[in-house]
Amino acid sequence: MTAVAEHSRTDLFAELPQAKPSSFAQWRALTGRVVWTMATKGELVVAFITPLVFTLGFYLPLRYVMKFQGIDYAQFVMPIIVLQTMSVTMLSNAQLAAFEAMTGLSTRLQTMPIGTLVPFLSRISAGLVRSLTSLVGALLFGHMIGFRFEAGVWQAVLFCVFSVAVGTVLAVGADGLGSLTKSPEQLSQALTLPTLIFGMLSCGFVPERNFPEWIQPFVRNQPVSQFSFALRDMAADGVSWGVLWVPLAWVVGLALVFTPFAVWASVRRA
Repeated sequence: MTAVAEHSRTDLFAELPQAKPSSFAQWRALTGRVVWTMATKGELVVAFITPLVFTLGFYLPLRYVMKFQGIDYAQFVMPIIVLQTMSVTMLSNAQLAAFEAMTGLSTRLQTMPIGTLVPFLSRISAGLVRSLTSLVGALLFGHMIGFRFEAGVWQAVLFCVFSVAVGTVLAVGADGLGSLTKSPEQLSQALTLPTLIFGMLSCGFVPERNFPEWIQPFVRNQPVSQFSFALRDMAADGVSWGVLWVPLAWVVGLALVFTPFAVWASVRRA
């Protein structure tokens, strides 16, 4: 009787089609879930409005001071506004990864027939959507204060691509930290301090000559300043290879360090 019952159950499921998991479909579903959550909870609206806060906070207090120094501050400050909006994406990715680890979702997904890198790639893809939304907002509000792409369409495209590349690399590293930390609040506080330090001690807000001489080498050579130099040239006369190769090396170097770390943190089993 038992053998007959087992044979009947086998026949019952024999007509069902064989499951063929698709990593692409899984990535699309998980990415859509995160993007839909961001859209319904107003996070994309916040991502769009955040550049306005940075624009008002950075441009208005210093525009007259910089005008006396012969600097078009709208053109000068726009790169750091864009970079600051990209840092918000970094923080959001870190919080998302930490939340999924804290709630056990990451562990649950590891027990399911889902591609190993699918959850990680879905978070990065959702972060890319946030970055693009913030970039559109930054360029719109920048245009309102007088920022223009004076070097042509291709340099403008390069400006956007490079900005998103920086934001994505930072988001990858932050995702790895979030997967390990499992504490969104503590991680957000830990990442905010270096973001402020590198932002304020950079050539994004004021020229290098405005800093004390003893700290100028650090200010000039740190990555945020190098990113600002390249983006500023892309918007003005066009960036040369002599200027671009250093920030490009920073992006590639950070990607080579952050990506293996983030992948390991995402796929490891607690």
